Amino acid sequence: MATILVVDDELGIRALLSEILSDEGHTIELAENATQARAYRERARPDLVLLDIWMPDVDGVTLLKEWGGSGLLTMPVIMMSGHGTIDTAVEATKYGASAFLEKPITLQKLLRSVEQALVKTTPRPAPAPVGMSSYLRPEPLASMPAPGHTLPTVSHHIPSSPSSEQSFDLDRPLREARDAFEKSYFEFHLAKENGSMTRVAEKTGLERTHLYRKLKQLGVDLTRNKRGAS
Repeated sequence: MATILVVDDELGIRALLSEILSDEGHTIELAENATQARAYRERARPDLVLLDIWMPDVDGVTLLKEWGGSGLLTMPVIMMSGHGTIDTAVEATKYGASAFLEKPITLQKLLRSVEQALVKTTPRPAPAPVGMSSYLRPEPLASMPAPGHTLPTVSHHIPSSPSSEQSFDLDRPLREARDAFEKSYFEFHLAKENGSMTRVAEKTGLERTHLYRKLKQLGVDLTRNKRGAS
């Protein structure tokens, strides 16, 4: 997974993007202005930057130009703006931005843009040198089983899926019984999908932000599924 720097002066945007991308397994660093973003880039190189255009101190396009001029633009940068124009997007792309996201950012666009930006920067394995194939020898025939013998089998333990059958105490107020059912319902799907909020949102038909709020309201432990998947 990648280290992603989110630069935005709006606390709500930073928190939401951090929550979504953390759930996808990425490590998130936050900066609320260009000064903090500069300081982080001097210390480390993130794999990707989500950069807001309109910020109180220095705008995102100016910061993008600075990084490009000083040789620090060695990672993909996705620009974000709620007041952007086509000219702004073209200018950002001209100075090295890999994509432009218009606020409010939809979940699908965010994840798709992040995935595409990271795929483009993933190093491909170097091709084998010419003539290397001459050093590759097939397994000796002596290592093959004799006629009439079978190859040994290797058994793999496949963990059982979470149980879809559970019992509930119905001798309780309706709201408590409903909350207990919903909590078990979401815990079942989280375990089944190895903690992936994206797949659970698709399975349950809920918007991702609504799903986050629902799980927190029900007291579902999201970290448990992440630990189990790692």
